[in-house]
Amino acid sequence: MTTWTQVIAKDKLTPDAGVCALVNGKQVAIFFDRKTDQLFAIDNYCPASQANVLSRGLITSVKDVLTVSSPLYKEHFSLTTGECLENETLSVPVYEVRVTDGMVEVTA
Repeated sequence: MTTWTQVIAKDKLTPDAGVCALVNGKQVAIFFDRKTDQLFAIDNYCPASQANVLSRGLITSVKDVLTVSSPLYKEHFSLTTGECLENETLSVPVYEVRVTDGMVEVTA
């Protein structure tokens, strides 16, 4: 059974930027892409820098893949799969995200 956790009102999100939420003891980076009007949720922990920083990264498109670039070493992680585009040995977990009654909900 999937457990959804409310984290923030959607209208409080800054488009094209991330926010970090603590969901069941995990730091989750949540992004709202203005162009596609989509939400994404990935782990906030960057395996390259070994720091919880991905929510501070920038949304960008690399080879038609929507990504977040890590603010420390600039690796690009796919917002849909969590794969690192520069290093196939690195990836981050991706979580389901949805909006219910204006509230962003995440599974983690």
